Amino acid sequence: MKNKKLIFLIPILVITSIIEAENTSLSEMISLSEIAKITGSTLYWDGMSSNGILEKNGHHVSFSAYSNLVLLDYSEIKVCNTLTNKNGSIYADSNFLTTLQDLFNSIPPESKYRIGAILIDPGHGGKDPGAMSTQVINGKKQTIREKDLTLTVGKDLYTMLLRTFPDKKVLLTRDDDYFLSLAQRTDKANSVVLQENEAILFVSVHANSAFDTTANGYEVWYLSPGYRRNVLTDSSADKELQPILNSMMEEEFTTESILIAKYIDDGLAKEIGSFSLSRGIKEEEWFVCKNAKMPSVLVEMGFISNTQEAAYLIDKNYLHKVALGIYNGLVSFVKHFETSKGFTGIP
Repeated sequence: MKNKKLIFLIPILVITSIIEAENTSLSEMISLSEIAKITGSTLYWDGMSSNGILEKNGHHVSFSAYSNLVLLDYSEIKVCNTLTNKNGSIYADSNFLTTLQDLFNSIPPESKYRIGAILIDPGHGGKDPGAMSTQVINGKKQTIREKDLTLTVGKDLYTMLLRTFPDKKVLLTRDDDYFLSLAQRTDKANSVVLQENEAILFVSVHANSAFDTTANGYEVWYLSPGYRRNVLTDSSADKELQPILNSMMEEEFTTESILIAKYIDDGLAKEIGSFSLSRGIKEEEWFVCKNAKMPSVLVEMGFISNTQEAAYLIDKNYLHKVALGIYNGLVSFVKHFETSKGFTGIP
């Protein structure tokens, strides 16, 4: 069976309609929060990327403040000239609201999308130790290597996910202390074979270090929306549509990655928030994120250059809490993804 990439249902995806803008002033337009209230839908909005999702009754609408394209149920694109971007926020007129109401009142798609695979990437390994730090902890000098911490957390996370999701492919890029190039890691992610309507998630685990030894805390990174990549590698779509579809997929991957990052950040806060602070979710053009053609995040579990945090990170019980925080975040996302019918793949 050919590999299936995590993208929209391209074979039936066409631009079916255009919503023309009314001669409406901004003061007469409706904010996203008000639209969500009127339609009774759930709004997910990320101010950093200016990407949003509205969901209700199994329907899914995704959009961006910087595009006039709106994706309905992963199968229909509307060129919507009613969306107005003001200082990174979106307003729309009554035509857009009517479109949403018609969609939410219709029968949702029958296809059941699911997460088919989760790939865990313990950073570094073998000849690449990652960040290193020598600290005096409890009167003893100890050298801490990032590659050891990431492998411990990665294998623990793998075990928990495998137990919870026996019907999914739960994979590790490495399960021992050996070297993998960044390209090998993302190639492994991009080559996972999925069934139709299945998706894959990519989570890379790392530890931080800084010249400022007071720096501390955990953070979750996703790919900067400003980075342009070709995620549409195999499609039967019309050639003229491919740039549009590729742009839509990039925005969708960003939105889903942000949701994963938020769920993991919340999960870590519940497990280690009393020991370490959240530095929030952030965007960057990490190699493993920009070359993985799927929603992907990179987790920094803490700073080994900080003596107090290093003392936590060499404690196996603490590392289990880190793994549990990431695990709880992923389980929450998978539940959300599969109940909202998610996004899908093509041959």
